[in-house]
Formats: sequence, C-alpha cells, structure tokens
Amino acid sequence: MKRWVSALVLAVQPWAALAQHAPLPGWLPPAVQAGEWIEQDATVALARHGTAAAGHAAQALAAGSQEWSLRLQAQRRQFQDGPAASREWQAHVERPWRSAGKAALDAQLGRAEQDVARAQLGEARHESARALADLWVGVLAARQREALAVSQVALAEANLAAVQKRRRAGDAAVLDEQQARADVGESQRELVASRTVLTKAQAGLRTRFAAEANADARLGDVDEPGWTQAAWLARVLEEADAIKLRQAEAERVRLAASRSRADRVADPVVGVFTASEARGQERLVGLSLTLPIGGTHREQRSLQLAREADMADAALDQMRREVEQQARETWADATGSRERWQLARQTAALAAENARLVQRAYTLGEADLQSLLMARRQSGLNSQAALEAQSEALRWAARLLIDAHQIWDLEHD
Repeated sequence: MKRWVSALVLAVQPWAALAQHAPLPGWLPPAVQAGEWIEQDATVALARHGTAAAGHAAQALAAGSQEWSLRLQAQRRQFQDGPAASREWQAHVERPWRSAGKAALDAQLGRAEQDVARAQLGEARHESARALADLWVGVLAARQREALAVSQVALAEANLAAVQKRRRAGDAAVLDEQQARADVGESQRELVASRTVLTKAQAGLRTRFAAEANADARLGDVDEPGWTQAAWLARVLEEADAIKLRQAEAERVRLAASRSRADRVADPVVGVFTASEARGQERLVGLSLTLPIGGTHREQRSLQLAREADMADAALDQMRREVEQQARETWADATGSRERWQLARQTAALAAENARLVQRAYTLGEADLQSLLMARRQSGLNSQAALEAQSEALRWAARLLIDAHQIWDLEHD
C-alpha cells in the first residue's frame, strides 16, 4: 500500500508543480508591468474589440432577425351601377416566427461566437507575450553587448599602450604600433555597431509596447526546467490558445450545421390584417399565415455546412498535431540552447584568461604582437558567442514558461 501511495505522489508531483505559479525569473519584467504592456499591444486591443463585437453579435442572434413589418395597400374600385367610386384600403402587420428550436440554436451560436472571440483574445495575448519576452531579452543582450564592446576597446587600448611602451624602449617597431592602433580601431567599430544594435532593440520594444527596460535589468543564468518534458507537454496541449481557438471554431461550425438542418423547415410568417371595402360598407379583420416551402437550396446549404463541420474537426486534429510538434521542438531548442550556453560560457572564460596571460607575457617581452592581437580577438569573439548563446537560451526559457501559461497571468486566458 505504501509503495502504491508513493508511486501516486511521484506521478502527481509534476502536475501539481505546473498547476501552481512558476517563479518569475528576475531577468523578465514583473507580472503587473508586463500585463499592462501586453494589454496595450495593438494586436491584443484588436482582439479585445473583437470580444466586445462578439457580445453584440450574441445578443443579436438571441433576439433573432425576425421583425414586424407593416404593409399598406390602397385601391380605387369603380362600379358600373353607380357614379361614385369606392376608395378601399388594406393594412397588414406580420412577422416570421422561429420554429423547430431555432431560437435555442441561435442563442448557442451566439455563445459560440463569444467563445471564438475569447479564444482569439487569448491567442493574441499569448503571441504578444512571446514578442515581449523576445524584445525584452533583445534589449538586455544589446546592453551587454555594448558593455562587452567597451571592455574590448579598453583591452585593445591597453595593448596599444604596451606596444608604445616597448617601442619607446626600442623593443618594438613602428609597424607593431600601427597594427595595435588598427586593432583599437576595429574594437571601436564594434562598439559603434553594438550601440546601433542597442538603439534598434530599444526602438523595437518602445514602438511595440511603449516600454522601457529598467536600467538595472540584466541577463540572468539559464536554469533547468522545473518539470519533466511529459508534464510540460501535457500542460502546453491543455493551455494552447491555438487549440482552444480551433475547438471554439469547430463548435461554432457544428452549431451552424445544426441551425441549417433546422432551417430546412422554413419559418412561418404570421400576421393580422384589416381592410375597408365597398365604399366603407364592409370592414374586414383577419389572420394570415404564410408557409414558405423549402427547396433544393436549403437542403444543399445544410449539406454544405455538415461537410464544413467535418472539415473543422479535421482542422482541430491537425492543429493539435502541429502544436505538439512545435512544443517538442521548443523543448529540444530550450534544452539544447542551455547546453550550448554552458559550453560557450566556459570557452569564453578560458579565452579571456588566455588574453590576460598573453597581454602580461607581451609586457614582459615573452610573447610577440601577433599572439597578443590574436588573443584579444579570440577573447572578444568567444565572449560575443557566449552572449548570443545566453540570450538565445533565455528566449527559449521564456518560451517554455509562456507556452505553459506559467507567468504573467496567462493561465487566465
């Protein structure tokens, strides 16, 4: 019995962890701030207006398009046996009435329209959250790239100072100093390029979300996922807004097909009328009933929507498969990028230490200039590669959290 309980606890633990709020990484914006930016996004605002429109559409469907109509008719009748003509008139008031449970189906269709609109809003928020995370990490990475470029300029200038010192001592040629100056120029060009990248990254975040990254925001370490792949995948499939949208659309099409089947029996038109004839000597009051006879058009329209319902079910199944495939690829990218970042970070640390040692050796006259410049460039390249690997890994880590609706209150969508 104890073994069975222990196995059950181990099986439930990953699901319980996913059912709770995951801790928000410190390198992402706070939930309240991110929520405000997401709600201000143009795509989310568009979808939000769509939900409001769907609410009006639901009320219109529930009320029905059947309305009272007034029909007036006047005529002048001439009799052969008298000089005076008879001025006659008729007044009809009539209205179609929904039959065969059509009113209930229309109300369900209205609710289905609202479900589709809400699913579209959830999908818009999800995609907006992805974009916010990517742009945010892009700004932080650009800042760090600028700081890295500044450090590389300082290192290149230190190398130039060492060359100039040796030249004054008669231990270096003019060509060596020129090469060192060229290395400084190359590092300065990289600094200008990094500042351009930072400006563009900030402009992208500001334009899309009217947001600014905090001055103290920095890239963080890439932690391992707090759940297993199977538990995360199940959560993603449960929370996927794209699947919810296709489910809502499929339900709407199925209800439309049911409504079309009911519409094969046409709605009767019921009315009352009154008339005056025979020089006002006759007054008529009566009821009218009009029964349209459905034909081929109604039948074929019903069959068309039935086939479209089958298409919607197939589209839903296809979407599930696509979401699952994309989720598996996301997991692979996230885990692979984390491993690449760890390797790149180790390589960058070794290259930086090697550059420091070669610079010291050159100062002591134990290394040549080419070794010094090569060490500086290798350090810069490896540091840049580590930064790119880190930002990529953080983007995928954010994607894991967002797709599972674990942060920024996305689980409410």
